[in-house]
Amino acid sequence: MTQTTVIGRPIEELDTPALLLDLPLCRQNLTLMANFFADKPAQLRPHFKNHKCTRLAKLQRDHGSFVGMTCANLEEAEALVAAGFDDVLIANQVIGEGKLRRLAEIAGKTRLTVAVDDLEQTRSLSAVAEATEVTIGLLLEIDNGMHRCGVTPGPASLELAKQIVGLSGIRFHGLQSFEGHVIYIDDLVERSQKTTAAMQRAQQTKQLLEDSGIPTPTISGGSSSTYTIAGTMDGITEIQAGTYATMDCRYQRMVPEFKIAMSILATVISCNSGRAVLNTGVKHIGAEFGLPEIKGLPDVEIPFFGSEEHCTVQNIPQHWKVGQTVEVYPTHACTTCNLYRQMFVHENGFVVDVWPIDGRS
Repeated sequence: MTQTTVIGRPIEELDTPALLLDLPLCRQNLTLMANFFADKPAQLRPHFKNHKCTRLAKLQRDHGSFVGMTCANLEEAEALVAAGFDDVLIANQVIGEGKLRRLAEIAGKTRLTVAVDDLEQTRSLSAVAEATEVTIGLLLEIDNGMHRCGVTPGPASLELAKQIVGLSGIRFHGLQSFEGHVIYIDDLVERSQKTTAAMQRAQQTKQLLEDSGIPTPTISGGSSSTYTIAGTMDGITEIQAGTYATMDCRYQRMVPEFKIAMSILATVISCNSGRAVLNTGVKHIGAEFGLPEIKGLPDVEIPFFGSEEHCTVQNIPQHWKVGQTVEVYPTHACTTCNLYRQMFVHENGFVVDVWPIDGRS
């Protein structure tokens, strides 16, 4: 079936595996998040890496409480700019001559900001910006406890900020502070305490910079599991939540107010001895954070998930048979979307549109 002929058909008739998006549930998620920030000082800068689909990004923008999009790499930024987005943050370090040339091209088309944590990296950004007569915004990334990228909060951040604010071709916006090391803590009390501690490092660094005469209007960070915590702290201006749009079964354990709108449609290709095999595996479902789940069947077991093209299911309902379709929930929506070229958007069980994953790596 072509993209045109699938519209209006039941999702069960799709070739499988297929990436599905339940549009009413997705809209419900977008409304819930936008409404939360409607009266907050912080606003949403949704993370494009969740779905990498510009059609869905536009839907996020249309729901309000929106200051721009976050993305993880140049490919995602280029897709967003091609789709007409006028404010894009690459929440990552961009290194290398070829990538810097592409970065400058993007900066000539949109209000672009990029994360930095190194003086030489920033000087390279300054040089390419000056040579191409563009301006590139900067967020100084601090390490608030994740120990990935980022400068040590406090005096070390101040010292680097002093060295970069005067460079030509750049515009200093403030700080990036992503508390990625705490976002999968199931216990809300513990997650709240550790999120607060992490973001306080950013608050303190912002104060230090401003006391030294460096305006620091932005602190950007946060996630779908910490939005109610980081998003209500003084000085935090942008929340980079991403997974809330589609949701997955791992994240939903922590934020059950959001519904799982994304699933993988799979077909039963074998059914013997009380178990079934689905035609989907690690090539089709991101499962870094645990075993996938079968939609609506919590007692069905997936004892192992590591085959490329197969998923074995135990304790299956008696009515299951070869040829029928089931929906599978991934534990990691972001890497799942990156495995597909398109998503089938459905409502009440019927396909209503097909959206390209035009930002996939």
